[in-house]
Amino acid sequence: MSNRASLLPPSATQAERAIEQATGRLEDVPTPQRTLWDPDTCPADLLPWLAWALSLDAWQPYWPESVKRERIRKAIEIQRKKGTARSVRDTVASFGGALSIKEWWQNDPPTEPHTFDLLLTVGGDVPATTEYQNDIIDEVSRVKPVRSHFTLTAGVNADGAIAIAGAARLAQYQRLSLTEA
Repeated sequence: MSNRASLLPPSATQAERAIEQATGRLEDVPTPQRTLWDPDTCPADLLPWLAWALSLDAWQPYWPESVKRERIRKAIEIQRKKGTARSVRDTVASFGGALSIKEWWQNDPPTEPHTFDLLLTVGGDVPATTEYQNDIIDEVSRVKPVRSHFTLTAGVNADGAIAIAGAARLAQYQRLSLTEA
């Protein structure tokens, strides 16, 4: 039995008192709230729960941990600006991609109203798979203005280098003087 003072009324049943005593010990369990609610310090296995608490619309276990943490970090800002071009940019940035948006009125001549073109570039440490790009497209569809439609051009950003290699071969040359005998 615990030494805690009871908050129950005198008419409480034995079962209610037993529940109070059993759950009263939960206060002694250390719960590091600051680390659990911070996407940078939250343990990786608890990230799906943090994403759920912040109302992320999509979550895939195959995403890299850096993408998961960035999605959580930007969740509130994306929700606040949902339905704007800014939310589309933030969503794509949280997936680790670069984005160029050209709205209908920016074209010469202007195209059909409420349409926009997206140029999506994915690269670096994120997967360049069709499934991953479909996840990005689905999220863009969720956060874009409802009346708007878009055309997507997707690409992969690859880093490479050109190396020049050379080899040296040591050779010894000797001048020969030939005379007739």
